[in-house]
Amino acid sequence: MNFPKADTFPISVMRERSMGPNPLKLCEELLGLASIPAGSVVLDLGSGAGLTSALMARECGFVVYAADLWSDPSNNMRFFEECGLTNRQVVPLKADATALPFARGFFDAVVSVDSYNYFGRDPEYLGEHLLPLVKRGGELLFAIPGMVRDCHDDPPACLLASWTPEQLEFIHDIGWWRANIAQTEGAEILDMCEMACTREAWADWVACDNEYAVGDRVAVEAGAVDHLSTIAVRLRRR
Repeated sequence: MNFPKADTFPISVMRERSMGPNPLKLCEELLGLASIPAGSVVLDLGSGAGLTSALMARECGFVVYAADLWSDPSNNMRFFEECGLTNRQVVPLKADATALPFARGFFDAVVSVDSYNYFGRDPEYLGEHLLPLVKRGGELLFAIPGMVRDCHDDPPACLLASWTPEQLEFIHDIGWWRANIAQTEGAEILDMCEMACTREAWADWVACDNEYAVGDRVAVEAGAVDHLSTIAVRLRRR
């Protein structure tokens, strides 16, 4: 696949700041499902070390709020400045996904790459904590790590090579996510599909040399990606 926006970032930067399958490529493919105009105020939920926020601010012209519970906002701001961005273009903050400090209807859109499965598995999360922050008619885009088919009752050995059954409970198939999200009144499902760049994003990740990528490499080399997918979700607030 071609990734003109993701490819503006050096591979060394992607490897240094990635926390899972290449978030730049996942973000670019996800954004291709929608038409969010430049100047939109966008929440990057679970922004990690800031790669997706930098891409959206610099390459798409969004005003981005980069919210993450585990990353250091000061470290992320230094990275954004290295990317040529200012605090008028991207705002890093430490925030819990269940206690986001924003007014109702504040955002034109929400984007969440490789993190929604940590908090969104609760079927009440979307309606109680996230949807009210989006303007009516605004869109929510999620790239969710998932399974081709749920196999929790009998997980293949290649998955267990790197992950415990408890860790696998964080990933589900597209049918499970459709049923989960369909419970939220006011959230219209516009699209839900498996993403094309999953294998490429995983290959980029396990080529990194940090301990988490090295740990995941065992499963990937054993064939785990045959059972894994990335689920793209596009919603609109009614």
